[in-house]
Amino acid sequence: MSANIMSSSLAPHSAPRPFPWLKTLVLSAITLLNGYAIVLMYARGEFAFALLTLVLASMGVYVFARKRTYAHRYIYPGVAGMILFIIFPLIYTIGLAFTNYSGANQLSFQRTQGVLLEQSFQSGDSYTFELRQHDDVYSIALKQDDHWLVSQPLSLSDGSVEKLEGHLKLTPATELPGKKAPLKAVIQNRNVLNQLEVQTPDGEALVMSGLRKFAQVKPLYSLDADGETLVNNQTAQVLKPNYEIGYYQPVDADGQFIGDYITPGFIVNIGFDNFTRIFSDPGIQGPFFKIFVWTVVFAAATVVLTLAMGVILAQIVSWEALKGRGVYRVLLILPYAVPAFISILIFKGLFNQSFGEINQLLQGLFGLSPAWFTDPFLAKTMIIIVNTWLGYPYMMILAMGMLKAIPDDLYEASAMDGAGPIDNFMKITLPLLVKPMVPLLIASFAFNFNNFVLIQLLTNGAPDMIGTSVPAGHTDLLVSYTYRIAFEGAGGQDFGLAGAIATLIFLLVGGLSLLNMKFTKLETE
Repeated sequence: MSANIMSSSLAPHSAPRPFPWLKTLVLSAITLLNGYAIVLMYARGEFAFALLTLVLASMGVYVFARKRTYAHRYIYPGVAGMILFIIFPLIYTIGLAFTNYSGANQLSFQRTQGVLLEQSFQSGDSYTFELRQHDDVYSIALKQDDHWLVSQPLSLSDGSVEKLEGHLKLTPATELPGKKAPLKAVIQNRNVLNQLEVQTPDGEALVMSGLRKFAQVKPLYSLDADGETLVNNQTAQVLKPNYEIGYYQPVDADGQFIGDYITPGFIVNIGFDNFTRIFSDPGIQGPFFKIFVWTVVFAAATVVLTLAMGVILAQIVSWEALKGRGVYRVLLILPYAVPAFISILIFKGLFNQSFGEINQLLQGLFGLSPAWFTDPFLAKTMIIIVNTWLGYPYMMILAMGMLKAIPDDLYEASAMDGAGPIDNFMKITLPLLVKPMVPLLIASFAFNFNNFVLIQLLTNGAPDMIGTSVPAGHTDLLVSYTYRIAFEGAGGQDFGLAGAIATLIFLLVGGLSLLNMKFTKLETE
């Protein structure tokens, strides 16, 4: 017992932390700040980002506030980063795939309704006006028929407009006060003048409709009692929200939608319509399958060619009889050291159809001048050539390391059996190299499946396909095709369709990752 007492007395005790209240103060401040941000985002309709902030902030406060979870503070940044940069964008993209979110459908229903209610039309005649300046105040002079109506002097910068509550009465005048202000003064005070509503002696209310015009303006739409129906005050047309397409659309006496919809639209859930469009719309189906096949061919050809070139060069620079092997290794690895975008841009200049060195050389030797950027087959060939150049150093480095792991006894036994160099390569070297490289080859295939930078910098998808519903090029990969749909659509960016294609890409690449894990597990076993 005395030993236990002695050991307990010798056990180290953690010293009390200075300022224990500081941690509580910091966590409270973080909680209040994030709470304010969450409320602000929720009020603006950014529900996804509000939920993301709530999850990350709650996790952080929970981890750092409790003693039992305080040890997890070291992994919290990694978990938060994974949620912020991987899980959330993935879920958000998949969610967009089930909506009509596009360049014309970016607002919520309430915001769309508010934008339409803010629209106006000129319901009467327009009148010429002048801004008359005397000292530091201005008067509005409006010409009606053959006489002038003038307002009282007011300052446009000291809150006089707010004091008038936007109403300014005009009275007849035989002589205009002050001097005519230049157009520059009207432009500088345009925001203030737009807030004014002037009234003629006849009770007609006018607002500014141009830099030199005042007119009677009324709201174009008025909201019905049901809170959804809009009535066009100019044509008396009734419009209702069409929740299937996400637009306000005119209706007939029976409540059936007729005519063209009006913009802007609002975001609605459309189920699997975007996925259905991929496989049913001829203007999307044809380009999608062509681009899908080309993406698979490009990724597979790149893996095969870079592997072949890397293994062959690794064999050459590993040949002991070769003098200057170290210099050759450095020179062959240099393409891997140069940033890819620099090499791509250099190749873009080399393959230039008019001034590129490659065409000049082919023209001088064979009289050929290939159209690398306008012929679909040649453009694809060029892309594979450039990507092989960019990718072979990586395969060569891997092969060089694995060649050293192959026992020399195998080659000695093969030599005793009378095998030659080609037999040694095909039956010993290649099988022992490729088998452990299978997971890396699958990873390389997945990377090139989404090789956006190469396509964007070298061809930007050109040459373009003809007769497509959305932008599509013969050299587009699925990832660049998705990008063009999302940001280069002629009829408005179709983020929902792009999200559907991105979801399919995720499933394909995810399947490749699972396949890679399976091969890795088999290799381990």
